[in-house]
Amino acid sequence: MSSLKHAVHRRAHKERSQPKERKRFGLLEKHKDYVVRAKAFHKKEDYLQKLKEKAAFKNPDEFYFKMINSKTVDGVHKQAGDPNKYTQEELLLMKSQDIGYILQKVQSEKKKIEKLTATLHSLDSQPSNRHVYYAEDREDAKRILSETKSAGGFQAFEDLPGKIKRRTAASYRELEARRGRVQELEKVYNEMAMKQELQKKGKKRRLREDEIVCPSSRPVYKWKTERKR
Repeated sequence: MSSLKHAVHRRAHKERSQPKERKRFGLLEKHKDYVVRAKAFHKKEDYLQKLKEKAAFKNPDEFYFKMINSKTVDGVHKQAGDPNKYTQEELLLMKSQDIGYILQKVQSEKKKIEKLTATLHSLDSQPSNRHVYYAEDREDAKRILSETKSAGGFQAFEDLPGKIKRRTAASYRELEARRGRVQELEKVYNEMAMKQELQKKGKKRRLREDEIVCPSSRPVYKWKTERKR
């Protein structure tokens, strides 16, 4: 008999919507919405209660270093920055490894550009070996021209199927994207190399605009000449 109770049709009780005269208050909160809101409220309430108890039973003689190594700025708790744990030589070594990785990516992109350019060049270039035919009259010239066309040869780009044209256009877009990527990587490489050189020993100064021979948007530095022992 216990299995038959599920076969009996039961009315589905639905929660009512917001009455028409209360539409200005928005959607009517359902019970499941109240449960979520109540759980969040009590969770925050319990957390605040624990913080109050922790503050009430705090030891006045308690001390730890974060009390003096951190502070509150505009109501936001911020911890003082840790001193650099790496030496100057270790920092230069890490930067040189980063520069090596960027240089490797530049060389890899250049090789891909050369390979892609050679592939596209073979599609665009026309055959350099051309035969010269001599005709006695116009009729003979028309006959030779028709024979050479029917014999076939290198197919022009306009005569290629649409699928190959789309692939070729996609390859050209990829080539332009890779060239732009190489320019960005070279720019990053030059900036990193300049920062690495500035961290090395030696007196240097930044040149003024009137001292620069070739105007450039990037800063130009000059190192003082030192005698090498």
